[in-house]
Amino acid sequence: MRPEILFPLYAPVTSLKGVGPRVAPLLQRLAGPVVRDVAFLKPHSVIVRTPAMLSASLDGQVMTFEVAIDDIQRPRGSAQPLRMRVSDPTGFMTLVFFGRFGDQIEKRHPVGARRIISGKVEDRAFGRQMVHPDYMVAPDKADEIPQIEAVYPATEGLPPRRVRGFAAEALERTPALPEWQDPAWLARERFPSWREALARLHAPEGDGDLSPLAPHMRRLAYDELLAQQLAMAQRKAERRKEPAAKIAPSEVAAAIRADLPFAFTGAQERSLGEIRADLAAGERMSRLIQGDVGSGKTVVAMCAMADVAVGGGQSALMAPTEILARQHYETIAGPLTAHGVGVILLTGRDKGAGRADKLRALASGAVKVAVGTHALFQDDVAFHQLQLAVIDEQHRFGVNDRQRLQTKGWATHMLAMSATPIPRTLELTVYGDLDVSRIDEKPPGRTPVATRAAPMTRINEVEARLRDAVAGGAQAFWICPMVSESELVDLKAAETRAMELKETIGPSVGLIHGKMAAGAKDTVMAEFADGRLSVLVATTVVEVGVNVPNATIMIIEQAERFGLAQLHQLRGRVGRGRQESACVLLYDPPLSETAQKRLDILRRTDDGFLIAETDLELRGGGDALGLKQSGFPDYVFADPFTHRDLIAAAGDDARLIVGRDPELTSERGKALRVLEELFDWKAGLGLRDAG
Repeated sequence: MRPEILFPLYAPVTSLKGVGPRVAPLLQRLAGPVVRDVAFLKPHSVIVRTPAMLSASLDGQVMTFEVAIDDIQRPRGSAQPLRMRVSDPTGFMTLVFFGRFGDQIEKRHPVGARRIISGKVEDRAFGRQMVHPDYMVAPDKADEIPQIEAVYPATEGLPPRRVRGFAAEALERTPALPEWQDPAWLARERFPSWREALARLHAPEGDGDLSPLAPHMRRLAYDELLAQQLAMAQRKAERRKEPAAKIAPSEVAAAIRADLPFAFTGAQERSLGEIRADLAAGERMSRLIQGDVGSGKTVVAMCAMADVAVGGGQSALMAPTEILARQHYETIAGPLTAHGVGVILLTGRDKGAGRADKLRALASGAVKVAVGTHALFQDDVAFHQLQLAVIDEQHRFGVNDRQRLQTKGWATHMLAMSATPIPRTLELTVYGDLDVSRIDEKPPGRTPVATRAAPMTRINEVEARLRDAVAGGAQAFWICPMVSESELVDLKAAETRAMELKETIGPSVGLIHGKMAAGAKDTVMAEFADGRLSVLVATTVVEVGVNVPNATIMIIEQAERFGLAQLHQLRGRVGRGRQESACVLLYDPPLSETAQKRLDILRRTDDGFLIAETDLELRGGGDALGLKQSGFPDYVFADPFTHRDLIAAAGDDARLIVGRDPELTSERGKALRVLEELFDWKAGLGLRDAG
């Protein structure tokens, strides 16, 4: 139940003055559906208007002048503007007005009148001008022009000044709320109250007030982060209260490990130990394994699935694409089956009697492990005793999808896997409600991928070397970039490249792209995996997840267009065998300084976690890491780069609060309930939860 004190903020935007049927959809698109969203709308710049003489005018600057109107030139046609010549003792300027209101303008501002004008100055070949001044008033009404003016985002049909009016009214309706922050923390950080911070947001006195480092901006950011971290900490505590099946380490898992042609790395040992501690605790596990492509996450999960099977339970491993599901199946089916643990693959392509047989085996408990795609959580899929759900690249699934799989069992343990390294400083923001294990060591025997950068002007040389390598039996990926907002244009570029490579290399060049049917994609992938294709050209819309140990060359065209994490993951598709592998980053010169540093990082290291941290340093928050695709929260005030210290502090504070006052019944606890509702973390927790 939302606290009554927040009712004014959760009123619809149509309750604001002037927001009728035409304006409402525009304001909702710009801010959101309720008054709170408008109150949270941040100005993007600030204009400081100080009077000046025309001789001091600067091109591109917003300036204010007191002038006399010397002459008005009426438009010769409907497409022509009205021009008004104005002057002061130091010079003259032309005011330009488009539209059909020339008579009104001339009537309100006749020749000979004095006016104060304010707006953006432009220098043109025919002289200085100001198009549609922001303000034009008589000298005795100068106080109508604000000396300092916040500039808000705008959309077609809704100019910044109208948005500013709506924001001002939304602020007026915003009540003072009970203080939810710790007094000692407030004093240390010198934070204003929440209401004062919001008021300062809408009344900046200069560019410094728009900085995320300004005290009022840090206060708002911390409030938002604390609301999120508190919701996550509560959810984590709630899950730990849920009794779940106790699962012990098994001899079968030990035997499977003994059969593997490699030993676990220290990081794999540590991660498996953490998972087993969770499974033995009798509480519902919610853990994430983070690790680079090829770091050995799947075999760790396989050991946990073996433990579950020996205890009589079932496991499901869900992957976002059929290609990845098939790859996981091929990895775990042999070892598990060899030790008596039945495994099936269930995808959308299973039909008829074959599918019915698999469903009966799952429902009866004859099969202990199911690997598949979204097909695993369809209504007619029933498990005998599902105890562990393993979800690969969980951010690729909707929350409801993940929950539908888990509800196939009772208090199902959840193990997520992600190959997208997240910097430690940001881990809490994405995975605050999960326990995290990191596999940060490469398996032994992996040969580092030699990474080189070359300009696109050397593409013929690269193709010639690729032809020689293919003639010697090598296989290669050739990745085409996203060059346009249009997927069809991207596809055309990839088709053109594939045709060119066929002419250079021969017919053993395949193409895979997002417009292909799933079956056609799988066919091409299978041909590449079986060695019938030498080169696979792919667009970026495709998950190139197939494991081809013989593939030793990765060529990425126009690498400067890719995010650093994406480049790192693509490179991880080669170097999976014991042969020497190479990655060629083709780029369009000249490179920006940041792009140069990013390519340099890739050449120097293959540590995905180090790459993620460095990328964050180089590019700040942004989306350099593909964070939005990784389930990263869409914050209003918090900046994940600038406010890294606040993320850690909010996480610590949230854990302390839940430890001391789990039901939020103290005075501070009651205020914190208001905070959660204010940012909608508590109300939306079920929709935002990872499992």
